[in-house]
Amino acid sequence: MSTLPEAPAAQPATDPLPADLIADVDRIITADTERLVDIFKDIHRNPELGFMEVRTARIVELALQNLGFDITKGIGTTGIAAIYRNGPGPVVMYRADMDANAIEEETGLDYASDVRVVRDDGTEVPVAHMCGHDAHVTWMLGMAHALVSLKDRWSGTLVLIGQPAEEPITGAKAMVDDGLYNFIPKPDVFIGMHTAPGPVGVVVSSPGPRMAGTDQVDILFHGVGGHGSMPHRAKDPVLMAAMAVVEFQSIVSRMIDPQQTAVLTVGSIQAGADNNVIPAEALVKANLRWYDPEVREIMLSAVKSVSEGIARTYGMPEDRLPEIIMKGGSSPLVNDVELAEQMAVSLGQVLGEANIVTDLPRATGSEDVQLLKGPYPDMPFNYLLVGIADPDVYASAVARGEEFPFTPHNPNYVVDLTAVPHGAKVAAYAMLGLLDRR
Repeated sequence: MSTLPEAPAAQPATDPLPADLIADVDRIITADTERLVDIFKDIHRNPELGFMEVRTARIVELALQNLGFDITKGIGTTGIAAIYRNGPGPVVMYRADMDANAIEEETGLDYASDVRVVRDDGTEVPVAHMCGHDAHVTWMLGMAHALVSLKDRWSGTLVLIGQPAEEPITGAKAMVDDGLYNFIPKPDVFIGMHTAPGPVGVVVSSPGPRMAGTDQVDILFHGVGGHGSMPHRAKDPVLMAAMAVVEFQSIVSRMIDPQQTAVLTVGSIQAGADNNVIPAEALVKANLRWYDPEVREIMLSAVKSVSEGIARTYGMPEDRLPEIIMKGGSSPLVNDVELAEQMAVSLGQVLGEANIVTDLPRATGSEDVQLLKGPYPDMPFNYLLVGIADPDVYASAVARGEEFPFTPHNPNYVVDLTAVPHGAKVAAYAMLGLLDRR
């Protein structure tokens, strides 16, 4: 792609967006709303789990290719990296995650998902976008269309990332490990956006630690199978697993400083198939959340000690103690203070200061977007939360004494259709605020 001539007097990105540029963004994305809503509904109706996002990645690839982006596909299995060079200026990276959840949708929408897939372990699960990643992809495509339409108004390089497998917290690392930075220039600044169950119109740009570090941990208990009528002739891994789940609850309550953030959740126990058969193995799937690495080490050490102690109690030899399998994880997400404050100001000038939240308490939810920084850990990064709930639905929930009408990963998580163009506009404002302007 040819490089445009250097603009004689590009404005610094800290300047407010000109009113006519804001109006142009609004006009372009408003006119594009029908297409964006169709894309959103299509992705919502056809969700894909982590590292299975072949169809979604193809949508991203074709849409950005048609806009003139240079595309590299298949990074980290299904990841997409797209580059648009538009003259001298900063390199700004933006990520949209593409994967859905193993959740059965209950929204009743006419474009609801009824998809079911078989995982590698042979289990069949429902699949639905109950975290808003369908909106994330659509926002990125709407933003890209607007910025390319306005390419004579800004200067710099766009790097857009379609990331797989955010839900298992493995996709960002997979892209970096697969050579992401062999295909893209080093970004000067990096932003991400995520849906939030606040009302449409509200955006959170809050500095400092935002989301917890996490680990996905499997504990495989070995036992000796046998007949359910003769438990004394077996060594029951189901009982071991059940005891472990109970004992795990004491780790946070009795081993972690109460002033620290720590969560240990067991999301699944898998064992056996019949009522009268004691199986030979039982699998416990646990999840940890933390901000302090020392807290993480305490929890991991305690999970191992508790599990092994229970197995020994029930007669398992040292060579048949539980296996601890680390499946994926991420460090805490920390927003760059200066960048978060700068973006709060710039977005507030467009959306109204009352619609910008800068002091949201840090969450125990987790992300892996920050791992896309790869070999550049000091890269300035900011993560925005964008309200997607119907304002009336949100107000009704608050009136009932509820904090939100629904939460991410809830089977009734609904991205209001007005949030589709609004999120694309927020993404465009954010990007234009970081690029040089002509």
